[in-house]
Amino acid sequence: MAKVAWRLGRCWCSSPPQVIGFPVVQLHMSRTAMGIGQKDFENAMNQVKLLKKDPGNEVKLKLYALYKQATEGPCNLPKPGVFDLINKAKWDAWNALGSLPKETARQNYVDLVSSLSPPSESSSQVEPGAYRKPPGYETLVVTSEDGITKIMLNRPTKKNAISSQMYQEIMLALKAASKDDSAITVLTGNGDYYSSGNDLSNFTDIPSGGVEEKAKNSALFLRDFVGCFIDFPKPLIAVVNGPAVGISVTLLGLFDAVYASDRATFHTPFSHLGQSPEGCSSYTFPKIMGSAKATEMLIFGKKLTAGEACAQGLVTEVFPDSTLQKEVWTRLKTYAKLPPNAMRVSKEIIRNTEKEKLHAVNAEECRVIQGRWLSDECMNAVMNFLSKKAKL
Repeated sequence: MAKVAWRLGRCWCSSPPQVIGFPVVQLHMSRTAMGIGQKDFENAMNQVKLLKKDPGNEVKLKLYALYKQATEGPCNLPKPGVFDLINKAKWDAWNALGSLPKETARQNYVDLVSSLSPPSESSSQVEPGAYRKPPGYETLVVTSEDGITKIMLNRPTKKNAISSQMYQEIMLALKAASKDDSAITVLTGNGDYYSSGNDLSNFTDIPSGGVEEKAKNSALFLRDFVGCFIDFPKPLIAVVNGPAVGISVTLLGLFDAVYASDRATFHTPFSHLGQSPEGCSSYTFPKIMGSAKATEMLIFGKKLTAGEACAQGLVTEVFPDSTLQKEVWTRLKTYAKLPPNAMRVSKEIIRNTEKEKLHAVNAEECRVIQGRWLSDECMNAVMNFLSKKAKL
């Protein structure tokens, strides 16, 4: 789950804050790219570096493929191995262009960049009254009001998939909320989804140490991430505004209350992806809903409706989607008026007997999932998923 770094053109290791996680395409121009459209092509490459929003992996691959086609012509490199995820995806994108002429590829590249950053766009222009994110958060909206710190996942166009950056920011937000003056903390999502779970593009950044180093570092990071939820000292509430998938579901067993829209669903497709449970769900889910129902979710990947999740104890209460925000936030504002220290102490009494157990479960889950990430089964499943997604 380390930060994804795309190596398109030359190796990219870091970038300015406004383009975190975005590819930098080399500015070197080969002789074959010279000629008509050269200036526009160079301008387009410069514009790529100035884009403020990540357009997603599919567009990044198109940019890479068009650049290579425009500068080198049709793909003539040998196909990378199936486990070389980054280079295989790049090769597939380039090879798919076939015999597209260099001039056409150059024009398509310029057109694509123009569609992402129209000339009228200015990074310094902000509409009057437009929301400005607080310093330190790019994937979250964090607010504190009426005794409530609200942490809202804010990648609605990506169904609030949890990117490497979002993982980091959630940890920072939880640590800050644990020390602020609010009485309770709420996690929710912006848009139609609560969260579609782990952004699988997190798997594509392989460090120099190879997949073993990647798996080890990711497992350690996951352990720390889940630990923030185990140790959170205040009442922690989830407002599940839409579908929830993967780790956004498994973590719910560590929340103190879970309120959901009636259109929310709860899905943990670990076996489908060759992976294993995390977020302490291997312990909390059987305890909450019984081993048979937990097996259906965690092993067989059964998707629950909000009503089913409530009946099985994973969700505290379900609200009509049309009234969810009004009803839940009215209730939470009432809860936030209760003596905060009393709530902290009460949570400590309820949770402390389990903390040591939860940390042990978390460590074991991360040890197991590290092995799963290195398995052929998992790598093939993730590759198949990413391939199907790219074709949609």
